Amino acid sequence: MIKIRVVAVGKVKEKYFSEAIAEYSKRMSAYADFSIIELKEENYKNPNPSEINKILTVEGERIEKAMKGYCIVLAIEGKKMSSEELSKKIKCLVDRGEGEITFIIGGSYGVSERVKKLCKESLSFSDMTFPHTLMRVVLTEQIYRAFSIIAGSEYHK
Repeated sequence: MIKIRVVAVGKVKEKYFSEAIAEYSKRMSAYADFSIIELKEENYKNPNPSEINKILTVEGERIEKAMKGYCIVLAIEGKKMSSEELSKKIKCLVDRGEGEITFIIGGSYGVSERVKKLCKESLSFSDMTFPHTLMRVVLTEQIYRAFSIIAGSEYHK
């Protein structure tokens, strides 16, 4: 069974987000060994550009230690895909023998350029900016949807 990991900076504090993530994670257990790895988020009040670079570097080092398998980073400048295209991408990776896929969600200031370069792909859900905790819900649902499409279930309409 394929391992799907989401490496995410910060904790989900909102109960409604946590419940949604838990529900999609539970549903996904039929298709994959799914896990979420939460990394510590650096907290600065009103950081200046130099401090933002430091935040990205420190968080990036934590992300690098958690990266395994085929890594896909979520970034606004990444490739946009439909749900069907994401399902084809995951199926292709599974079919070619990738044992683990890791999706990466950065913190409030994004992801370091170094982490982006270490990833095989960059994925964008929109030109809009979303809270990183909300992106966990959206990503988890879309991964579940991708496996549902692969399995031919009626979830995806």
